[in-house]
Amino acid sequence: MSGAPSRVFVARLAGLPVFDPVGDRVGRVRDVVVLPRAARRPRAVGLVVEVPGKRRIFVPMTRVTSMDTGQVITTGVLNVRRFEQREAEVLVITDLFDREVVLGGAAARAVRGADVDGPVEGSVEDVALEQTRSRDWEVARLFVRESPRGGRKKGLRRKGSTALIDVHDAAGLFGTPQEQGAALLAASLEEMKPADIADLLHDMPLKRRVELAAELDDERLADVVQELPDDDQVQVLSALGRERAADVLEAMEPDDAADLLNELSEEAAEQLLGLMEPDDARDVRRLLAYEEDTAGGLMTTEPVVMGPEATVAQALATLRRPEVPYTLAAAVFVVRPPTETPTGRLLGVVHLQRLLREPPHEAIGGLLDTEIEPLAPDTPLAVVTRRLATYDLVSLPVADPQGRLLGAVTVDDVLDHLLPDDWREVDEESVEARQELATVTGQLRAVEPGAPRPRPAGRRARG
Repeated sequence: MSGAPSRVFVARLAGLPVFDPVGDRVGRVRDVVVLPRAARRPRAVGLVVEVPGKRRIFVPMTRVTSMDTGQVITTGVLNVRRFEQREAEVLVITDLFDREVVLGGAAARAVRGADVDGPVEGSVEDVALEQTRSRDWEVARLFVRESPRGGRKKGLRRKGSTALIDVHDAAGLFGTPQEQGAALLAASLEEMKPADIADLLHDMPLKRRVELAAELDDERLADVVQELPDDDQVQVLSALGRERAADVLEAMEPDDAADLLNELSEEAAEQLLGLMEPDDARDVRRLLAYEEDTAGGLMTTEPVVMGPEATVAQALATLRRPEVPYTLAAAVFVVRPPTETPTGRLLGVVHLQRLLREPPHEAIGGLLDTEIEPLAPDTPLAVVTRRLATYDLVSLPVADPQGRLLGAVTVDDVLDHLLPDDWREVDEESVEARQELATVTGQLRAVEPGAPRPRPAGRRARG
């Protein structure tokens, strides 16, 4: 690696683009894999790189030709098989950032001064890799911060002294982990989408999942939990404690919160509902009253609802709000006051494209699409799916027999119920392989003796 720096900090590597020798982008660095070694510095054996399709692969350090502050360059053909952490391997960002360690000797004096008379507790904030004469990369230094005396309190900014120390001067870096925070890991995930964080969380041990969940705020954790498989949702929620679990449920979309509570026992679900804010709990209870595979069970009770006197400018400003999901930002449901579900009578729907074509001062009551027939709450999933597909819609209103708007069913709600239960756990590579196998199998069966020949695409059969 001529020209490459001899020391690289892992926090600066995280998120860097990875390129192949001809300059094509491969993906982004997500972590560094190291192997602890007795009486020797841990050796960095490779990078975890996220490639298109949200799949994470392993790139050996022997394939890395350059690492600097702006990019990582690799050589040769990469194995695109999904990365799976082996028992002896340690991930620097996931496992070591925020690790509580005990500093002795020179390290203790570096963070507290020359008059220190014993070991000092600290936490790892960064890890420095250094290249040896043999061209290997090793964990050489740790950037540590002294832990506040009396223990670190959640939500308080750390003010302890910092120092760059030798890796051998920190006890407890490997082996049986102590209680370990995840503040730095959470910070490194700030720019990731909730679905990608959920994928990462799914691959973690339960203990580490709980640690990371504790560091995420309620809204961020709610977005992530909604993307997890059902079993993982229940595990994370159960480990949070009832008060925090209720706060996270309040931050979730009502339909997702109802789906999650359906996975719990009636007693546990009722306890959590009792701890939620009355308004949030009322919306979730409404959804729990419907069968899961009906429009009532699928719908969200919080679509974008406005009165007919609202202007185009007001409607667009509402749809621009970052908390409005993409699928709900495609339309405004117009009702007679009051505009809170389930009380206002539905007048019609105004689609986003129509709003973009009209002057800002125009009242949306004159722009209604009144041809969309609302769904009854007991409409089965199959009918909902056909209605969305037939009219190329992203969402459909749900109304009671009196025409009062109850909520809206969106296409993502339908997909969640149509896909297999384990769809989040199957990576795209295996799905593509299965589709290819199914195609080949179908072609082979079609040419078996006595089987009808496949008809060329686009050619009509003879009468």
